[in-house]
Amino acid sequence: MITTLLIIFVVVYAAIALEHPLGVNKSASALLGAGVLWTIYSVVTNDPTRVSSELGESLMGTAQIVFFLIGAMAIVEVVDAHDGFEVITARISTEQLSSLMWLVGFVTFFLSSILDNLTTTIVMVSLMKKLLYRREDRLFFAGLIVIAANAGGAWTPIGDVTTTMLWIGGQITTVEIMKGLFIASLANLIIPLLVVAWGMNGQMVVAPKINDSDHKKMPTTAFERALMFYLGLGILVAVPIFKTLTHLPPFMGILLGLGLLWLVGDWIHREKADDDKQHLTLGHALTRIDMSSITFFIGILLAVAVLEHTHVLSSIATWLNETVGRLDLIVMLIGLVSAVVDNVPLVAASMGMYSLTEYPPDSFLWEFMAYCAGTGGSILIIGSAAGVAAMGLEKIDFFWYVKKITPYALLGYFAGAILYMIQFNLTH
Repeated sequence: MITTLLIIFVVVYAAIALEHPLGVNKSASALLGAGVLWTIYSVVTNDPTRVSSELGESLMGTAQIVFFLIGAMAIVEVVDAHDGFEVITARISTEQLSSLMWLVGFVTFFLSSILDNLTTTIVMVSLMKKLLYRREDRLFFAGLIVIAANAGGAWTPIGDVTTTMLWIGGQITTVEIMKGLFIASLANLIIPLLVVAWGMNGQMVVAPKINDSDHKKMPTTAFERALMFYLGLGILVAVPIFKTLTHLPPFMGILLGLGLLWLVGDWIHREKADDDKQHLTLGHALTRIDMSSITFFIGILLAVAVLEHTHVLSSIATWLNETVGRLDLIVMLIGLVSAVVDNVPLVAASMGMYSLTEYPPDSFLWEFMAYCAGTGGSILIIGSAAGVAAMGLEKIDFFWYVKKITPYALLGYFAGAILYMIQFNLTH
């Protein structure tokens, strides 16, 4: 049975990694894989009570992540519907290309730590279309935005889905992950920016021509934009605090915040006609959530759970420890592999490979895993949700990214990894 399960999982994993060449959505592969794996496990084991109990246990952990993601995505969609991100983007203006690069890099880094790397990438790449005329400039900035978004998302529990998974799973805690990874994540961004800025010295920003048609009336007032932006941001930031104070799962905090945002949104638009406010409601925002990504998380987490319950993952961990030996090298390899395949199943598998008994919360393994899996995806354009989003928005060629951006991403990845290991040895 174990061999059959492994073969099926490898096939599913390959289908996920080759999503674009095959033309098959990775969500379909993940859901099909989860269904087949659990079916085989149940039939061969012939112990319905035990399998049902294990499935219920896995479903509980998966549901917590999914509910959290749905809530966070809905909040971001409401803010975006109110053009709330104009609060930030309207303040970005500079004539030097290198200065703009630093500004965009840091805004992306910190915005990603509060929202998530996918949403931040979409916002910032879209902004570049308004600020930069030359396509080659926009492509280069898009690549740097991917690096900045992934670096910014890695050091907070709500900035990247893999860090969120580790946080909800109890492998990391809010304050410790922020203290532990901030310097490494910042280095992951600053080192590439330093190298690129040196080459851009003296180049000027070429802004696109503004047509009268571009001056469209905002669908919301300045007060509404600011209110929903700061309220949405405040709710996301407050979730870790809610978890610390109440000891309830994070999804309860995000659902509470979602209800508050919904209430405030309905109240400020109560005097408007239904047609004018319909696209601003949270109900409409829920229809704009990327449910394909949600179903992917459900499928891959349940698929990995089968390997965990059959002790396959613990056996792989033992083999890695015996073969590679060093934990830091194992985690760095996982980070490099995440540039090729999706980091969600990688982290999900790692969570099943190593127990909290042997590696307690906030230990070296989990913090370094959050950094490597979160930032390793920047090395290739297909390695992260942020990269795939930028690829679609600016039609970035895979090999162009490898030639122009990958060297900087690798430089930042290893610089941050070395800094983290030095910091950990000094502080522990």
